Amino acid sequence: MSDRPGLRERKKAKTRALIQKEALRLFREQGYAATTVEQIAEAAEVAPSTVFRYFATKEDLVIVDQFPPFVEALDQVPPEVPPIRAVRMAMRAMIEAQTPQERADSLDREVLMLTVPELWAASIDNVTGVATTLRERLAAREGRPADDPGIRNVTGAIMGVMVGVWTDWVNNRDLDAPAHLDAALAHLEAGLPLPRP
Repeated sequence: MSDRPGLRERKKAKTRALIQKEALRLFREQGYAATTVEQIAEAAEVAPSTVFRYFATKEDLVIVDQFPPFVEALDQVPPEVPPIRAVRMAMRAMIEAQTPQERADSLDREVLMLTVPELWAASIDNVTGVATTLRERLAAREGRPADDPGIRNVTGAIMGVMVGVWTDWVNNRDLDAPAHLDAALAHLEAGLPLPRP
């Protein structure tokens, strides 16, 4: 039996992706605040009610939960691999699976989330959810409880490195973010040495 979604599900996924693609284009061209749901609907050739059927709020057009593919990749890393190296391997696998367009869309969303105050506020729940899930996954891999101080510290350090690279990427769109993220996590894995110049 095939796991391939049926025609109806594929059509819904295509409509959702088109709405989001047009929303990101309009946000990029005329700004988030200046773009209305009606304009997005017109660009995607759907009714405004269809936009709200797929995205409950305007913010939801930007804030996407991209963590499940990372969790799947992390679950594929052998359990004996130490936590930070496991995260590096999972990040590499997830990024390599993205198309150039998916990577560009991801940057557009991140720029918006970091530069539009209402989106930053709306994304806080997503960020804290990612931190909680990462902490739970790393704890399970290490056979420790999620409230273990060591697991808390490793998770916090990883999240800090990721946010730092994310911020640099938003400020410098030419940055090779995947390479910088991998290098930053390698630096963390090495104990954050700071050789004197």
